[in-house]
Amino acid sequence: MKTILKILFLLCLPSLLLAADKPDLFLLKTYDETKSVVGWVMSEKLDGIRGFWNGKQLLTRGGKKIMAPDWFIKNYPPFAIDGELWTRRADFEEISSIVRRKSPDKRWHKITHQIFEVPEQQGGLLDRLAVLRDYLKTQVGSPIKIIKQYPINRQQQVKQFLQDIVRQGGEGVVVRNPNTAYQTGRLSSALKVKQYLDTECVIKKILPGKGKYIGKMGALLCKTKGGMLVKIGSGFKDIQRENPPPIGTTITFKYFGLTKKGKPKYPVFLRIRLVQ
Repeated sequence: MKTILKILFLLCLPSLLLAADKPDLFLLKTYDETKSVVGWVMSEKLDGIRGFWNGKQLLTRGGKKIMAPDWFIKNYPPFAIDGELWTRRADFEEISSIVRRKSPDKRWHKITHQIFEVPEQQGGLLDRLAVLRDYLKTQVGSPIKIIKQYPINRQQQVKQFLQDIVRQGGEGVVVRNPNTAYQTGRLSSALKVKQYLDTECVIKKILPGKGKYIGKMGALLCKTKGGMLVKIGSGFKDIQRENPPPIGTTITFKYFGLTKKGKPKYPVFLRIRLVQ
């Protein structure tokens, strides 16, 4: 799911940055707990800005050049690395503010480049990461960090690890098959594991759609029991966009924690509440 904040970030990118070739990256599918991942590895899913270093330039997922300060990328490797530009948990707004600037400022000292992949290298995931680890032995004080990968010996470990990460304010977990050679596209060997909350709200306004949703519902503006207005624009089937639930209807939506202002993060429609 593309988050609202990340969508807004991507819309701002044309004013940031120089055009470059769009990198061919790997993407995550969603974890199904019925699938055995014993023998795989797991790591925390960091909620930052995707940063792909192609050996010469630092690029966004969409191929725009990120205007990082010279000191930040001075000792980057001559080979590709892929990861998240990150500060700390629950800090996406600040990360986005730092990275989107046309002229980098001193806040870049807060940023680390948390690496989960070393494309174009041979072997499985851990072999590829080892190439970067060897390179970093001679790079004192580098902002490049390698995200720790934990072996999965029991299926239950994934659920426990997710609970621990969420309890600490993290976003989720990534599980990967460490024996798979590097591939691009959305992979069955790289899965995201998230935990979400759900609550109810009452529809106050039906917002018109744009683009492919012209003439249909684009989003619902709802009010929670606490009186907070929430805009929900994803999770709907085409038939629901053509025939949206009427104003006054109570619906259930899921979300992934709260923003600093206490609003539900990344709200997604789940269902209309059945009348009891």
